[in-house]
Amino acid sequence: MIAVDLSEPDDFEAWRSEARRLVAQGAAPDAVAWTDGDGSADLFAVPAAVSRSEPREVRASRAFMDLARSAILHADAGRLALLYRVLWRLQDQPRLLDDAADRDVAALERLAKQVRRDIHKMRAFVRFRSVTDEDGERFVAWFEPEHRIERYNADFFVNRFASQRWSILTPRLSLHWDGMALLEGPAAARGDAPSEDATEELWLEYYRSTFNPARLKVGMMVKEMPRRYWKNLPEARQIPDLIAGAHKREAAMIATGASLFEDAPPTSLKAIAEGIAQCRRCAIGCNGTNAVMGEGSRHAGLMIVGEQPGDTEEREARPFVGPAGQLLDRALGEAGVDREAAYVTNAVKHFKFVPRGKRRLHQTPTAGEIDICRWWLDGERALVKPKVILALGASGARGLLGRTPSINKERGHALAQADGTTVWLTAHPSYLLRLDGEAREREHARFADDLAGLARMLSNT
Repeated sequence: MIAVDLSEPDDFEAWRSEARRLVAQGAAPDAVAWTDGDGSADLFAVPAAVSRSEPREVRASRAFMDLARSAILHADAGRLALLYRVLWRLQDQPRLLDDAADRDVAALERLAKQVRRDIHKMRAFVRFRSVTDEDGERFVAWFEPEHRIERYNADFFVNRFASQRWSILTPRLSLHWDGMALLEGPAAARGDAPSEDATEELWLEYYRSTFNPARLKVGMMVKEMPRRYWKNLPEARQIPDLIAGAHKREAAMIATGASLFEDAPPTSLKAIAEGIAQCRRCAIGCNGTNAVMGEGSRHAGLMIVGEQPGDTEEREARPFVGPAGQLLDRALGEAGVDREAAYVTNAVKHFKFVPRGKRRLHQTPTAGEIDICRWWLDGERALVKPKVILALGASGARGLLGRTPSINKERGHALAQADGTTVWLTAHPSYLLRLDGEAREREHARFADDLAGLARMLSNT
């Protein structure tokens, strides 16, 4: 058995050098025992020394190198052997990484994905607190990464906080930036970092004020902010109370939106068109864009409700005439639903966007903006009196239901409403346009199934 010991477990260049040499000299994976600074040595292994009369050329694709740079940071002790085994196999199977079902490839992808997630979590959840030492103010943070990502993330924090003196303490090592140079120190303990500082209450107040109960999805929140990080996040102690009061706050937001309208409900679609053209009750109505009125039969049995007009719709002053509308038209036609017989509109009547040069990029409206504009949608609904309403996406559904539903859980189901209409939920076609590969095929099929179900329901009404 050939022993290869890396002095540092996250030293990719050292692993690369040793691996290339061993592959070139013909050392098979089962003949090599890898250890690192965090592991224990094989008692029966001998120092690496392999001879081969004609060293082989070593090949490694960019894709493999990118995966390897991430995977080597994983805490799994078997990662070095896995990396070497994949590199060895690549010499005879250059397209090995294309086989997602291969056990080694799947394992390597999984390690790299977990490391990349940990890198993101460190960047998102490091919380600095101010302390004073002999050189003045320093910001200190405590973080417990799952993997060996501290050195990899160092440049990110140096670039982001270049003008400040800071330290990041972890159970494996510590990083210290003095404004000029990055220094590395020994492992630390949680008690070495301050528990709070004078600015903490300001941050907590900001967090409370920006918490949007209408967008609350506890499962998604825990997925993105795992509970293991909560003990080191000052805002985490606010989360239980904010969740508990979310429904109450959401109801208050809806009531506030409705109270802005003291006029009598509009008595015609023309009155709604004139009203939305002048509406300035939210920031979207004040952004200088043209309002887009719904269109279609005054007595349509089907109403289709999207999120908001897009760039093309705002320019042409018609709903669903851009790429998403064209996709919707094709899908409705394939399902046997006549769009020309429907009334088509949006939950929000103006185009919310952010400028990027000459382009205008779509920006999702907030729950509060949807709730304010709901007054106009309710007016259209009361005048058209559809039997069935197709809601496209969560924003369109919120304009109809007064809550933000989970599309994946509630799509393709008939939701009976107090006014006698039935709401049918599906994804917004713009979502489908952003997908590719297998995800695109899968979601297009689900969308087609939803519209086929809509067609069956319409035939029975």
